[in-house]
Amino acid sequence: MVEDSRRSALASQKSLVSLRRFTSHISPSPLSTQPISFLFLTQTNLTPMADDAKAKGNAAFAAKDYATAIRHFSDAIALAPDNHVLYSNRSAAYASLKNYSDALIDAKKTVELKPDWSKGYSRLGAAHLGLSQYEDALSAYKKGLEFDPNNEPLRAGLADAQKALAEASRPRSSAASPFGDAFSGPEMWTRLTADPSTRAYLQQPDFVKMMQDIQRDPNKLNLHLNDKRVMQAIGVLLNVKIQTAPPGDADIPDSPSASPSPSERKRAAEAEPSKQPEPEPEPEPMDLSEEDKSAKQRKAEALKEKEAGNAAYKKKDFDTAIQHYTNALELDDEDISYLTNRAAVYLEMGKYEDCIKDCDKAVERGRELRSDFKMIARALTRKGTALVKMAKCSKDYDPAIETFQKALTEHRNPDTLKKLNEAEKAKKDLEQQEYFDPKLADEEREKGNEFFKQQKYPEAVKHYSESIRRNPKDPRAYSNRAACYTKLAALPEGLKDAEKCIELDPTFVKGYTRKGAVQYFMKEYDKALETYREGLKYDANNQELLEGIRTCIQQINKASRGDLSPEELKERQAKAMQDPEIQSILQDPVMRQVLVDFQENPKAAQEHTKNPMVMNKIQKLVSAGIVQMR
Repeated sequence: MVEDSRRSALASQKSLVSLRRFTSHISPSPLSTQPISFLFLTQTNLTPMADDAKAKGNAAFAAKDYATAIRHFSDAIALAPDNHVLYSNRSAAYASLKNYSDALIDAKKTVELKPDWSKGYSRLGAAHLGLSQYEDALSAYKKGLEFDPNNEPLRAGLADAQKALAEASRPRSSAASPFGDAFSGPEMWTRLTADPSTRAYLQQPDFVKMMQDIQRDPNKLNLHLNDKRVMQAIGVLLNVKIQTAPPGDADIPDSPSASPSPSERKRAAEAEPSKQPEPEPEPEPMDLSEEDKSAKQRKAEALKEKEAGNAAYKKKDFDTAIQHYTNALELDDEDISYLTNRAAVYLEMGKYEDCIKDCDKAVERGRELRSDFKMIARALTRKGTALVKMAKCSKDYDPAIETFQKALTEHRNPDTLKKLNEAEKAKKDLEQQEYFDPKLADEEREKGNEFFKQQKYPEAVKHYSESIRRNPKDPRAYSNRAACYTKLAALPEGLKDAEKCIELDPTFVKGYTRKGAVQYFMKEYDKALETYREGLKYDANNQELLEGIRTCIQQINKASRGDLSPEELKERQAKAMQDPEIQSILQDPVMRQVLVDFQENPKAAQEHTKNPMVMNKIQKLVSAGIVQMR
């Protein structure tokens, strides 16, 4: 006899509800001699698992850990996809992370599921407001107020949307400086330093102060336009040539005759025959001092030396490359790329100390010149690479790791991050190698065994852990520590150690007995049964494994016969619903059809019982307490 309900056979109901019955001749379970009768659960509200996920999401949201809150709300939605409150909560979490696009999707779903719920419109309005969709935000808030006219969050949101819409409609002020971008970031100082016409100004405190004021507030530019140095700086930053008037002519107004009226221009155009426009004279280049001319020439020569060094480096002619980079440095010491390039050559040659010296100089000089952060980060990364090459013990990696971390604070480069991760892993591996001592590991394991016999399990764990650190390849230490964790009811830790034991030596039978015992105490009887059977492949007469199989079958049959108390059944079902395998079975379209056939089609149901894979999944549902056999 088979009784079935809806496909989501979940564990929150206290009683089992039979929907429809039919009688068929179905072969009994291999674990039971009783005729089969299936009972499936129904659900009206959130499952215990969904409710738990929701509670965790609310707690994370209250702690302002919005990313974690989103993850928990998503887990809850997967289990209860028609619950409008879950979408509302996740929408609020997305909005808190400024992810208004996803917040809007969830808010729309909330309103779709519960059109008369005012809070859904509050979420919808907030998402539209975050996306600057002010008209839509107004509509959402007004709609929500139709259902709850006294709702304060809706009223406040409506006021915010009206205010934002008014500000967006207001014409922008024309007083904003058109040069704002030119003064932003450290690039401004780099360009002013690199240009000979403005480099000397940076030694003048009043000029530096004016430029700092302008950088903080570009609107203050108008206050300093009478200063020739500022005008010259603007020309450099905008890459245009600006000619300033001679000092004696600064206050002389234009002659009236110099600017004819439009009517006069029109009469003159009619009186004179049309002429081809004469080409305007190009502006004269600014006169440079001898010192500036010399500096410019040295920079050009330095760049040629750098290019020659690059070419030699590509050919692996390292001595020639070093000579060219050195020449470039002598010609121009204000470009730290010559130092970083030479450091790269030293690195290839294995001259790590010389590489580190050049990198240190590049960082120091770069800070003096306010060079690009990327250049300083590059120098630090090369220094870190050299330190890694020089490392001989685990402690030698500490300065390299510190250097990579400094480089990442200057500029977060994926290559630097990769080098940092590699250095940290190399340090950890080397620490393990330095600590490796099988003899001491055996001594620590024996000490752990003594404490285990005395039932002093925490002390035993301590010695087993030290044994593992001394020899991480010995499966016996993991097996023994798993037994300790089982005694201490630290079941997840015990399971992890048992699995590690099997991974290190798949033929070590103790690993299977430890794992099976942990799974049994976790009430995962079907998994424990599989583990014990796997162990029998390596020792078919092992009494621990055989006894484990017997007790597991006993527990599974107990569930099949419906001999569990309501509390035991509820606990087993709640635990089962956290098992991804059980969730997968319940969501499998094929299995859903099988359950429907058991309910409505006896002939098809008999065919299903001949399929070992189907019956294996049915048996898992039986063990989980989702299905009962009678």
